[in-house]
Amino acid sequence: MNTSTAYSQRAARSIESAGRVGTLRGASVQPDLRRLLQVTTGLVLTALTALVVVFTVAAVHSNNQIDELHGQGVPVTVTVTGCLGLLGGSGSNPAGYSCRGTYVLRGHRYTQPLPGSSAFRPGARVAAVAVPGDPSLVSLESTLRTQHASASAFVLPIVLGAVLLALVGLLVWRARAGRRPAPSAIC
Repeated sequence: MNTSTAYSQRAARSIESAGRVGTLRGASVQPDLRRLLQVTTGLVLTALTALVVVFTVAAVHSNNQIDELHGQGVPVTVTVTGCLGLLGGSGSNPAGYSCRGTYVLRGHRYTQPLPGSSAFRPGARVAAVAVPGDPSLVSLESTLRTQHASASAFVLPIVLGAVLLALVGLLVWRARAGRRPAPSAIC
């Protein structure tokens, strides 16, 4: 019998006697599933909380911008300087256009991207609304007619908040149920 065969037989007997498979030099891994579940739950709750906050702030910001455009916006005429085609998916499908234009507001000339995805020919003049205190806040007049501040912007944060509250409620309920004393047997 050669040395490598003897070593293999000893290793096989050692594994059989230990009753373990997959150990490396006697070390084994025993994952703490309870701790893993706690960490995962904490990460999920943190992510949901962050999403609720971010989407709520975005909804408030969007509604405020729409209100500013309606309340403080002044009409301007944007002269389109150029448009680029946008591609979607694999790069072979048109997804819209990104256009830029210039306009004059209170004696100052501004160059801004035009909101929306419509194509305009260079030199086209488009009716828009801009806010004097924030010249980067500009919207096409035709788009602004259809936009209004709305509670529907808060649907997603409300749904995510409800899921968050349900998970927290479930965790609190399970924690309380785990601390209750077992009912005593009546003889």
